Amino acid sequence: MNWDDLRIVAAVRDEGTYAGASARLRIDETTVGRRLARIERALGLRLFEAVDGVRRPTRQCEAVLAHIEAMAAHVADIGKVGESLAGLTGRFRIASTNAIAEELLAPRACRLLVPNPGLSLHFLTSSENVKFSRWGADLAIRLRKPDKGDFTISKLAEIRLYFFEPAVAPDFEPVICSYPDDLDLTPDSLFLKGRGLQQRARCITDNVRIIKTLIQTHQAIGILPEHSCEELLSDRGLRATLLPRRRDVWLLVQNHLKRDPAARAVIDWVRDCFEEFSKA
Repeated sequence: MNWDDLRIVAAVRDEGTYAGASARLRIDETTVGRRLARIERALGLRLFEAVDGVRRPTRQCEAVLAHIEAMAAHVADIGKVGESLAGLTGRFRIASTNAIAEELLAPRACRLLVPNPGLSLHFLTSSENVKFSRWGADLAIRLRKPDKGDFTISKLAEIRLYFFEPAVAPDFEPVICSYPDDLDLTPDSLFLKGRGLQQRARCITDNVRIIKTLIQTHQAIGILPEHSCEELLSDRGLRATLLPRRRDVWLLVQNHLKRDPAARAVIDWVRDCFEEFSKA
């Protein structure tokens, strides 16, 4: 059974004939009869009796109709969902690193979601690049510009990077933190290579929070983006060096969303998050 079949039962009850139900639903009269017979077989019930040329519902049919009327009310309510929700509507998946989602987007998410109760954001946090070709996400924030792809790409921001090391040289070799080989062309990795530190790294991770935790012990050295190191810059036990190069951040958007009003609002919000942080 499906809704298209079930609404025929209500139409026959209201119109009294297959012909009347056919005109009301704009389908062939033979289709009305065939679908009605299909429902009767599925239920094992007789739904209508012919009385003086009019189709009268049986007692069992009246019980079925009570449920059909409830379903019709729900269908009508579904059609009004858009009218009842103020603002924009839609569900958007945003892929980014954990640090960007936690430190830049999440603190500012409510300013977008509260005035738009029909809007929802699904954060996909991972260090791996989302497979846009498989529709894994609607928007993605990447730290490396893709060579090609069936999506719209634009530069989102330039993030400052800081190299942290103990303020006083310890009597042991600090633990060197570095990123995996697939990030070897980022400004972070190139800086460590230039100082001869990359090949001596003993803590290799793509998780910024792990690097930050080690640096806070004053026994490790590593590089952090500015949005992850505000409290470390005031730590007198650490020496911070601003890297000459910044890390580019790129925004990827599925092409079909470019003209969607709700998607545009989400894109603008993402840009505002980075712009606001940069100004601060």
